[in-house]
Amino acid sequence: PTLGSCHAWLKAGGQPQVAGQVVQECGVGLVTLRQDGERLAFAAPPLIKTSPLAEDDVALIARGLGVARSDILHHAWCDNGPNWRGVMLRSAAQVLALKPDGAILAGLDVGVVGPTAEGGASAPRGKVGVVGSSDADGIAFDVRAFFPGNNGLAEDPVTGSLNAALAQWLIGAGLAPARYVASQGTALGRAGRVHVEQDGSDIWVGGHTVTCISGTVRL
Repeated sequence: PTLGSCHAWLKAGGQPQVAGQVVQECGVGLVTLRQDGERLAFAAPPLIKTSPLAEDDVALIARGLGVARSDILHHAWCDNGPNWRGVMLRSAAQVLALKPDGAILAGLDVGVVGPTAEGGASAPRGKVGVVGSSDADGIAFDVRAFFPGNNGLAEDPVTGSLNAALAQWLIGAGLAPARYVASQGTALGRAGRVHVEQDGSDIWVGGHTVTCISGTVRL
């Protein structure tokens, strides 16, 4: 976990060479992190693949999620290392109600996003999640991440790589504002909050981190 690893390093006494900034070497290469008030945030790495999904993939994902093909309003490759296939449904409520079929989605990394509001009756058709559409809690989108697991299909409570790629796709396509908060983990009983902000050419993905286990190991 990008933010979690940085949190652990700082809590263990790590001292950045540049105040407020840490550079970590991850599978995707060097990733810059910054201390953003009480939160940590990382700069989203470049996408490897950004094109729309093939229609066969979209139809398969719709069947696997148990929704109509017409309920997938937008779709794109969100590949920044993990081969995320991103789809946007009509609403956050629809995202939270999903009961995916692991047999149909076998072998796929699927990220699902849905807006908490549709921008009002005057919003252009399909232009959901635009500026001003956050709900009363300040949440613009609900996100769920499905991927192969030990029991067929697993779900991640909070996923930095997916939220980074979704942000690059949605902001670039005009489907999201330059700054928003996404909720993830609700279906798993978690209250994850992912803070996204575009700053120049960078998109920063941040959130609060907390130490859950602390101890020592004798080698």
